[in-house]
Amino acid sequence: MEAAKLYRQGYAPEVWLTHSAEPGQSLKAMGLAYEGEEVYSARVLIHEGVPAEAIRVLEPPIVNTADEVGVLGAALAHEQDRSVILVTSKTHTRRVRLLWRKLAPPDCRGMVRAAGEDRFDPRHWWRSSGDALEVVREILGLLNAWAGLPLAPAR
Repeated sequence: MEAAKLYRQGYAPEVWLTHSAEPGQSLKAMGLAYEGEEVYSARVLIHEGVPAEAIRVLEPPIVNTADEVGVLGAALAHEQDRSVILVTSKTHTRRVRLLWRKLAPPDCRGMVRAAGEDRFDPRHWWRSSGDALEVVREILGLLNAWAGLPLAPAR
């Protein structure tokens, strides 16, 4: 929703989506068809006024945020305008910004934007188990990033 809003307001000529390797790989191994999250994201974008030709799904599939930054950086290397708005959840903004600074090509600019529809309340994150788990996960992710990403993603 936030990406569609930014597109409609003229801040981006395209909306780029990444797609996760899972659960598609596991389901494919079982012979089960899977339409990835990016398919539904594209449908939402179209519903919200983004033309299909302005939606681009980036390759290769990603496993984590560090992969995502790498895929975005590689895609930007082929663009004249090397700037991007990274839309993510409120809890994830700090880690996305840190990983962008550490991993993105130096000639690429990234602005991190939290999704406006995200209901996370940073002033009261401890009031729900879901919010508390998100905060703990982000703290662990930040520690991993600050340490130079020594922990490999779960496979």
